[in-house]
Amino acid sequence: MMSLSTIASVAPTYGGQSRHASAEYLTFRLSSEEYGIDILRVQEIRSYEEPTRIANAPAFIKGVVNLRGVIVPVVDLRIKLGCEKVEYNGFTVVIVLNVHGRVVGAVVDSVSDVLELSTELIKPAPEMTLAVDTSFITGIASVNERMLILMDIEALMSSRDMGLIDMMAVAE
Repeated sequence: MMSLSTIASVAPTYGGQSRHASAEYLTFRLSSEEYGIDILRVQEIRSYEEPTRIANAPAFIKGVVNLRGVIVPVVDLRIKLGCEKVEYNGFTVVIVLNVHGRVVGAVVDSVSDVLELSTELIKPAPEMTLAVDTSFITGIASVNERMLILMDIEALMSSRDMGLIDMMAVAE
């Protein structure tokens, strides 16, 4: 087991970055948790409409929608990330993302706001056991009594189990 001093010594540092470096995040809710993703990955936010189901797709892939002539797969992040209760209501929205040049929709409970966070506010994601996949979590920020989980939406949407992005095409 690692001691506290060992954990502190292997924690990522933000050395070399400007003291005032920051990035903008779109924040949204999944159940009682609040998440943030890089605003530059967001193409638009749309109200939820029932997608056309795809046979034999995993439960978290709700189907596809036609977005101005582009067929867009829709992923329910609440199901993908194991939220206990998945309810569709007037606050439910689809965040339309551009992931490695592909348009993908992500269903969330609601969108909160856009926050500019300095790197000083972002703490590294905690290391977890192998049973919990935290590879897409880039950090945790505490903002005005709110705990914000920052995620790399490209890493999550590009994961092998999603099957949405051809990783060979991404590598080229």
